[in-house]
Amino acid sequence: MAQITVAATQMACTWNLEENISNAESLVVEAADRGAQIVLLQELFQTPYFCSEISPRHFDLANPLESDRAIAHFQTVARRLGVVLPVSYFERAGQAFFNALAIVDANGEILANYRKTHIPQGAGYEEKFYFTPGDTGFQVVQTRFARLGCGICWDQWFPETARALALMGAEVLMFPTAIGSEPQEPELDSSGHWQRTMQGHAAANVMPLVASNRIGVEKVGADEMTFYGSSFIADHTGAKVAEAGRTEQTVLTAAFDLDEIARYRRAWGLFRDRRPDMYGALQTVDGRNPVVG
Repeated sequence: MAQITVAATQMACTWNLEENISNAESLVVEAADRGAQIVLLQELFQTPYFCSEISPRHFDLANPLESDRAIAHFQTVARRLGVVLPVSYFERAGQAFFNALAIVDANGEILANYRKTHIPQGAGYEEKFYFTPGDTGFQVVQTRFARLGCGICWDQWFPETARALALMGAEVLMFPTAIGSEPQEPELDSSGHWQRTMQGHAAANVMPLVASNRIGVEKVGADEMTFYGSSFIADHTGAKVAEAGRTEQTVLTAAFDLDEIARYRRAWGLFRDRRPDMYGALQTVDGRNPVVG
């Protein structure tokens, strides 16, 4: 029996970096106290979601992996508590900038540095101004407790992300997130759509999934956004087994037997019956013409 406990967290963010890191640490500690071995923090938690506006000054928030304040801090936290922590940060690498996720093992070692593959662009989510599309490819890492596959926010809307991670051997899927109101469509509430998309990933790949979102009202420049929380954990059938509200800071936990889930996944036949030879359209942009280069 490979029993593990995973945790999702959610919190509000301010422009006080140290306060945000301290707050995030308190959530990790609470999760560890409740038995969690892998704890997911939300996307870009060191500051408010600066991508809601286009401003060159926000590039000053980026740091190289080896000198990012939060990465170093949570390496120490992971080592002290014996937990695995995917840590989101704004990465500067030479002249490039990435929305990145460092996977920190329970001994504090950085196992991987994933760079977000799919970069959104829209009112309130101006990420293409800041981030170069990731060049790492999807990554699955063997942590102390499980083989972990992570995407970042917009990645979660693409079934290709989850399927690729599953094919690469992931046992648990995790998605740190920053999503809320839509400035151009204030009446739109995408929280249900957001959850159901990832519940489908869990069900179609027969593995647990953890999603952590932020909460609160954030004002960046002239822009104001409300983040709707609703972080959740889904089991291997896609059912939500833990769910947060829209406004409270909280920690969610859920326990899974990965060996039992692996037996269920094998018996269900989804990976046995795949037909990669029939999926050529997925290698195209328009469903017909092959991608060149």
